[in-house]
Amino acid sequence: MARPVTLFTGQWADLPIETLAEKAKSFGYDGLELACWGDHFEVDKALEDDNYIQSRKDILEKHGLKCYAISNHLVGQCVAEAFIDERHRDILPDRLWGDGDADGVRERSAEEMKKTAEAAKAFGVDVVNGFTGSPVWHLIYRFPPTTDEMIDAGYKEFADRWIPILDVYKELGIKFALEAHPGEIAYDIYTGEKTLEALDHHESFGFNFDPSHFIHQLFDPAKFIDRFADRIFHVHVKDSKVTLDSYSSILGSHLNFGDHRRGWDFVSPGHGDLDIDSMIRALNRAGYQGPLSVEWEDSGMDREFGATESAAWVKKNDFKPSDVAFDAAFAED
Repeated sequence: MARPVTLFTGQWADLPIETLAEKAKSFGYDGLELACWGDHFEVDKALEDDNYIQSRKDILEKHGLKCYAISNHLVGQCVAEAFIDERHRDILPDRLWGDGDADGVRERSAEEMKKTAEAAKAFGVDVVNGFTGSPVWHLIYRFPPTTDEMIDAGYKEFADRWIPILDVYKELGIKFALEAHPGEIAYDIYTGEKTLEALDHHESFGFNFDPSHFIHQLFDPAKFIDRFADRIFHVHVKDSKVTLDSYSSILGSHLNFGDHRRGWDFVSPGHGDLDIDSMIRALNRAGYQGPLSVEWEDSGMDREFGATESAAWVKKNDFKPSDVAFDAAFAED
């Protein structure tokens, strides 16, 4: 059986969930990965209103859709950030922002991530995707001179903030899947290894594999799957295109997404540098049987056109591993 193809609702949070569910079905999706913003899946309501979770189930069932994961990237980002500022104010609800005191924001966000596991359990899914924030991202360039001790202290701070959260996930039987990503504690293979070491390889921590964030870092996304085969808890299908022209920078040049002068940008799946064949083969090697969730981001394309095309493209390019050697028929009796 082919893997289900779902649509991540984070970039569609301007639409009510009822409207989006109807559209997603018409686009060709098998399910939704519900974002914990907009009205798609609200953690506080899920835990306070006995009817709320059933209302989400009813919407999915009405449109013949399933949900395999919920995602709370925005709150998770604020748990271990080195700096809390107006950027975070824009992504948090008032009840978590409070008076904006950084320590208070981090503490309230940590508690919300614990509650997200409770809500996932009540909803009947066992994976929560998200970000973690990072105490060391601002030190990436290693100048002014940055010591290994500074980096190690940042990873320890990250672990101190996240292990109590992950312990709740373990108790509830929920997995947390970090979307390894620039700006997070893990953004490539080496930092993924360092993150797992900092967490003492906590069994509830793994990855939401998203190849788009590795393409523009110029390393092979399939290598990430091979390295962390037992920690791939969820998969995004998202594409990016490197457009370096001896003038632009891989660092983005402080230009916003969609600006043609950037050295890379996110594009609709199939329109960038993603090698979907090597990705599917790596997922097959890893034994991953979960959903392939389209996270649609392309500033230069109509999103309904892109989302429809993406669903068909992913389904066309997914395949099961062979259960027989191709030359087995050549063998003599």
